[in-house]
Amino acid sequence: MNLKQIAKDTAKTLQRYLTYQALKTVLAQLGETNPPLELWLHNFSADKIHDGEAYIEQLFREKPDLALRIMTVREHIAAEITEFLPEMVCTGIQQANMEQRRQHLERITQINLSSPSLEPEQQTISDPNLDN
Repeated sequence: MNLKQIAKDTAKTLQRYLTYQALKTVLAQLGETNPPLELWLHNFSADKIHDGEAYIEQLFREKPDLALRIMTVREHIAAEITEFLPEMVCTGIQQANMEQRRQHLERITQINLSSPSLEPEQQTISDPNLDN
């Protein structure tokens, strides 16, 4: 297990996600101040946002001011969340793991009520050896 590579991959995924969140923020702002530009950005972003850095690069070619705005918002979001993100991730994983274990334990210990087995009293009564 290469923890350094896992950390790099996680950071890259988080960076992509923060680009998406910055885009959502900018779209909301533009929806209030400049609806035609919001529509343009929405349409432009539709199939490109999956790779944050390539998206920013393409946006720079089309509308550099929007690219800069999204980068600024992304940086601000990152600065605001990095303080408490590690604790939230660890706590979230611990709670999710506990819930998964609880559900698994319930599944493996659950009595199948749709086809209950015969109770011991009924087995004794219907035992053919007792009729002799």
